[in-house]
This record gives sequence, C-alpha cells and structure tokens, in this order.
Amino acid sequence: MGGPRLLNFRNLQRRNDEKEDESLYMSQPTALCVYCGSSSGRHPEYAEQAHAFGTEMARRGIALVYGGGNVGLMAVVADAVLAGGGKVIGVIPRQLVELEVAHPGLSELVVVETMHQRKTRMYELSDAFVALPGGFGTMDEMFEMLTWAQLGLHRYPCAFLDVRGYYRDLRQMMQHMVEENFVRAEQRDGIWFGDSMAELFDWMAAYQGSYVPKWIDTRSVDA
Repeated sequence: MGGPRLLNFRNLQRRNDEKEDESLYMSQPTALCVYCGSSSGRHPEYAEQAHAFGTEMARRGIALVYGGGNVGLMAVVADAVLAGGGKVIGVIPRQLVELEVAHPGLSELVVVETMHQRKTRMYELSDAFVALPGGFGTMDEMFEMLTWAQLGLHRYPCAFLDVRGYYRDLRQMMQHMVEENFVRAEQRDGIWFGDSMAELFDWMAAYQGSYVPKWIDTRSVDA
C-alpha cells in the first residue's frame, strides 16, 4: 500500500470530527493500539501478561495495531493475537525494520518513513490505546495520545495495564500534576489504570468520550 499521509494539526482535528460520533459511545474497540517494550523485561510475568492480553484480544475479535517488531513484548502480543486467529497490523519506520526485526508473519505490515508518520498511522488505524510495560518509546507514544486527547483531537479510551505495579509511580506522578495545577482532575480520571484485563475490556466497552479543555493559565499574558 502507499505511504500514509502525515497529518498536521488541522487535519488531525478534521480526522477527529469524522470519528467523533463513533468515539463518543463505544461498545467495544474494533482495533486496539498496544504500546509496549521491545524488551521482555526483567520478570517473566511481563511476557505472560502480554501473551494473555493478546489471546484475549483475539478471543474478542479485536484487531491489534502495534509497532511491527518481532522482539520483546511487541512480539509476544502479536504472536498471541495471531495464534488466536486474530488480525495484526504492524506499523514500523523503514530505518527500524532491521533494528527491531520487523515481524514477518503479520496480517499487514505498514512501512513508513518517520516516527511521526508511524504514530499518526497507528492512531488512524485504532479506536483505543493501551500501554503495557515498556520504556521511552512506549511512554512517548502513549503520552502523545494523552496529549491529543487533552487537545480534543480524539476521544478514544487510553489505559495502562499495570503489570507488577509497573505504572504505580506514574499514576502517582499524574496525581502530583493535578495537585500542582498542571493537569485537570477530569483529564487524569479519564485514564484507566489497573491490573485486571477483564476490568480493562469492560471499561473500554462502556467508555464514553468527553473533552475537557487543556488547562491554560492566561494570568501572565493578561498581566
């Protein structure tokens, strides 16, 4: 297929408008974007839970959208979905095809030119976003989706599957952001954290998108 169109801010807003009706009252995601590590982590439970998550996605008929790699938790999730008869779409920049060893057995592999195109294309293909344990790349990709939601560019569910308490400190940091008036409580409360896959899928099925404007303090501008 041809290379994806790189969206600017206005195009992202148009894309959100086109998708808004379907995102306000979801039943179950049809394509779930999963961000996770290119490493399997220190403890076997990370891979075990990634495999269980992919298996559950396939059982529910939810397609996987992910970074296209054949390493770490990325490969574990993808292989589990494929083994369960599910659909897997990988999106990977050309320069990472060799570095991350692009998965050869996917339903579809989309090769793009830049990381920005990768994130945009994964967004376009998905209607929910979940972070499993991962490193800088996982944080970068997930926080971009949180930022886009904060700006009203999408109204899709965003969640962190908290395996072994991996995201416990991050959740506390978000609470600190709220207490210090950098994030609205409603924005923090719209993000799911937990260790139960069943509760996560139930939450996504019942999710109703809403938009809370970004907290912008204009006092210094008006002074």
